[in-house]
Amino acid sequence: MEVTALCVTLYIKVLMLLFAQFHLNSAQDALIVPTKLQVFEYSSVSINCQGSNSTTGWTVMRKIKGKVGECVSTWLTTPVSSCAIKPLYSTDGGEYWCEAGEERSNAVNITITGGSVILESPVLPVTEGDTVTLCCRSKTTSSALIADFYKDDLLIGTSSTGEMIVHSVSASDEGLYRCSISEFGESPQSWLAVRAVPRETPPPSDDSCHAYLILRTTFSIVMVALLLLLVGLLHCGKLRVTQIVTVTHSQAETTATVNKTGESVTEDTEGGVSL
Repeated sequence: MEVTALCVTLYIKVLMLLFAQFHLNSAQDALIVPTKLQVFEYSSVSINCQGSNSTTGWTVMRKIKGKVGECVSTWLTTPVSSCAIKPLYSTDGGEYWCEAGEERSNAVNITITGGSVILESPVLPVTEGDTVTLCCRSKTTSSALIADFYKDDLLIGTSSTGEMIVHSVSASDEGLYRCSISEFGESPQSWLAVRAVPRETPPPSDDSCHAYLILRTTFSIVMVALLLLLVGLLHCGKLRVTQIVTVTHSQAETTATVNKTGESVTEDTEGGVSL
């Protein structure tokens, strides 16, 4: 009974670990994808939850001035996994994320500005080696304007087209970016996230394969030996119990015979005395 209970306990713990890992992977796969990180006031924005297989369904949540609540669409009829807002007000700016029960996706900060300039930058983290385009846009004109670009409040370049291209980004390019146009002002700041390139696991060499085969064979031999030892111990124990039972039974029969013989002798003796 104790061994059975231990096996059941271990089995339940393994299932719990697998379940937790599944939920962790689901949460990591979920992404919140807004159309923009910086938006002009009174314009529109759409926010979607993507890349998740959650069976409970995702809901777009937001945190505005410390208050957490569900993002409710005011523009289009959308499922709870999406949110479309139009017109936008400065009070709509804040942190947005996807949520399903205890699972939560990444979070993004959406800025609603009443100014005349915004910076258009990637809404999702970029990978090292990617090419990133930053665009400085004016609310009043679509023409290309001279723009200055800043990273962490340091001037990094000037463009006559209003666009700046960063080739082969690295971890050092991660930070807060903004832009300015002399005639119209400057944009709010947006965070550019850069993630490392996933490292590929090199294929195993012949030596490692050979060592793996040796270890696997050794493990198999040890397990078979332990199994045979266990069977032998059980057999010896069973044989010993059988011998003990046999001896005990024989002793019981001998004792019974002796007692019977003694009773017979007693009866004969009493009969002779009577005569």
